[in-house]
Amino acid sequence: MVEIGYKLASEEHGPLDLVSNARQAEDAGFAFAMISDHYHPWTARQGESPFVWTVIGGISQVTADLRLLTGVTCPTVRIHPGIIAQAAATAAAMMPGRFILGLGSGEYLNEHIFGDRWPPAPVRVEMLEEAVEVIRMLWKGGMQDYYGSFYTLENAEVFSLPEILPPIYIASEGPISASLAARAGEGFINAGTNAEECLIVFRNSGGGDKPAYMEVSVCWAESEEEGQRNAYEQWPVAANKGGLNRVLPTPAHYEQLAAMVTLEDVAGNVPCGPDPEVHIKKIEERVRMGFDHVCVHQIGEQQQEFMEFYRKEVLPHFR
Repeated sequence: MVEIGYKLASEEHGPLDLVSNARQAEDAGFAFAMISDHYHPWTARQGESPFVWTVIGGISQVTADLRLLTGVTCPTVRIHPGIIAQAAATAAAMMPGRFILGLGSGEYLNEHIFGDRWPPAPVRVEMLEEAVEVIRMLWKGGMQDYYGSFYTLENAEVFSLPEILPPIYIASEGPISASLAARAGEGFINAGTNAEECLIVFRNSGGGDKPAYMEVSVCWAESEEEGQRNAYEQWPVAANKGGLNRVLPTPAHYEQLAAMVTLEDVAGNVPCGPDPEVHIKKIEERVRMGFDHVCVHQIGEQQQEFMEFYRKEVLPHFR
């Protein structure tokens, strides 16, 4: 049975709106929510990027059943994995049994801001694997020391540990990280690139029947044309190919890239408009790939209208 989730897009919404949207997503019947962890939005037009761990604290106080995972946190360059271990432990203590730590190798857009070198992809995956080891070591409790290839801990102890430790899911858009997700994670996340191929690698590398999450961007609007226009203006990155979303340093660069993208390019990747069958078809495509959790990202400001539409027209189909 597939579960449908709601994307809390930190690039588009301020902290109070994200907290409110999480509450409304729970009321609408979404099974889980995934919240992005960015320092910058993709473009200045998107206009937001609050600190995710503060927002999670707010969400914990206004929801009762909604499961929440970071989609995804990078614990390698901008923030040391020892800090992520503490932050995630606190989040899990505030949301017992319903917080999941989603980890990935990150984007240059967010991780270079302190002047750190941005390593090539294979090295980033090695860093991620070591970061997972650091996090799990700290979650064992007690004073810990660690001297690895990338990270050091000295006399570090996370005192506020939850009764139920959060599972770690790992994001992948390539075979190396898909293999890592299988051996080091309790679940798999894909944001929409090389999804089917990566899922096959994940399953064949030992992922077995672990949960597999995928993100799908849509744009509900009162007409297909309005939805296409909103998606093009607000989320042009939906048309980007290959590894471009990993290597550009600033929102301005993504805006320059967006100038080479057409409305048709974005509309070809994003279901738009008020026809429930269009939305259902997109989700069912992901289910046929083998994903058992599909997280739907509504582009733009019409979040409440989108949630009401899904409550009435889309979510019942998947029950």
